[in-house]
Amino acid sequence: MSGSEILVNITPQEVRVAIVENGLLQEVHIERPRTRGIVGNIYKGKVSRVLPGMQAAFIDVGLEKAAFLHASDVLPPAGADLPAGGEEPPIADLLAEGDEVVVQVNKDPIGTKGARVSTQLTLPSRFLVYMPYIERVGVSRRIDSPEERSRLKEVLEAIHPPEEPGGFIVRTVSEGVSEADFERDVRFLRKLWESMQVRIREAKAPAVVHEDFTLPMRAMRDMVDDQVDRVRIDSRETWDQIQTFARDFVPEVAGRIEYYPGERPIFDLYSVEEEIQRSLQRTVYLKSGGHLVIDQTEALTSIDVNTGGYVGKKTLEETILKTNLEAAQAIARQLRLRNLGGIIIIDFIDMDRPEHRERVYYALEHALSRDRAKSHVEGFSALGLVEMTRKRTRESLERTMTEHCPYCHGRGVVKSVQTVCYEIFRETLREARQYPAEQLLILASPAVVDTLLDEESKGLADLESFIGKSITLRSEAGYTQEQFDVVVL
Repeated sequence: MSGSEILVNITPQEVRVAIVENGLLQEVHIERPRTRGIVGNIYKGKVSRVLPGMQAAFIDVGLEKAAFLHASDVLPPAGADLPAGGEEPPIADLLAEGDEVVVQVNKDPIGTKGARVSTQLTLPSRFLVYMPYIERVGVSRRIDSPEERSRLKEVLEAIHPPEEPGGFIVRTVSEGVSEADFERDVRFLRKLWESMQVRIREAKAPAVVHEDFTLPMRAMRDMVDDQVDRVRIDSRETWDQIQTFARDFVPEVAGRIEYYPGERPIFDLYSVEEEIQRSLQRTVYLKSGGHLVIDQTEALTSIDVNTGGYVGKKTLEETILKTNLEAAQAIARQLRLRNLGGIIIIDFIDMDRPEHRERVYYALEHALSRDRAKSHVEGFSALGLVEMTRKRTRESLERTMTEHCPYCHGRGVVKSVQTVCYEIFRETLREARQYPAEQLLILASPAVVDTLLDEESKGLADLESFIGKSITLRSEAGYTQEQFDVVVL
């Protein structure tokens, strides 16, 4: 596979990363800062209170509410005498008020409760999890094959001999990976831990010593490999940060990171913006004239393949085979693009000949081999359906960008108010660059206008300052939530 690029679009409201292969959008990742939690963050805190009756302590880590640390989440000091029978040592033997302790957030604060934390630190990478204070090498239980588990453990133990500090866990996505992939992750995690140790020594409690990586940094860590030709970022500030991050932790990719200063929005390249809009629709049209109908439910995702207007040149069997082969390629791409996980049922057009079913099955498996998320295809069932599973890695694109429609009581979806606001920002910027004007008028639904004037007022003011033109809003009661117009005056 060649011609692979990663495009990074930065705005104050959201960060988007697109993976493009051979000019076609394959994956989209979206992160909205206001919805980011603190799980994974590491703090240097101070014990504010010890509760022997609860076997717990409260830790001041600099957040609004003190964090909760249970004795079961406290790693005993090296060489400490532990109670017989595997019981937890009393919390008073582990911590005292005023002690400084380094903790990691396992659960975000909810309501009146503070964050749940642990002293058992873990640092994840794409294929491994590093445990600085635990001396062992383990393999995820979800990797079923005994031969593969043994191979992965041997490969990792060769890279991480017993005399090296800390330990590693091999993640589920590591099935089939090479020694070179492990070596890259081990180097990254060791450098990260070394830099964190410096911050831990120098920080004065309470203080944050490590925040979970932002989406662009995770992209550098997890998505950039030898097949990625370049990474283009449309924010100079983020480009500077990523360059520094890459030089320190993944120097092999630093030379492929570019700043994109173009007037044309970066997601207009390769029609990424249009592809995102299409990925929210049920129907996917094939070049042959056939189409897919994709329905995502709580239990599973169903994909129906139809011939549509394609009639072939020879026989009906040829028509069906050609449509199904094209559909197999399109389905693999749509699963990545929409990030559909869990159980997936595919209803290919019925094929009478076993060799045709076999060709379609192998075409689907081959197309899925380029997907970084692990999948398993069962093959055709007695009813002619293909049953498969794909690992859930994050929320699907539909669940990220849409919300239940209030007009149909959850039977369909519309774009969320937040998503429409950000589309308005992008369209306003596009119009301001293309046409000379003193003022722009935005017509939108009352809910969208209210949000622009309230929660997104800062973003609107920043946009007005950036384009140097005044922006006027007008609420239109007849507009649906997704409908808006940007008028140049």
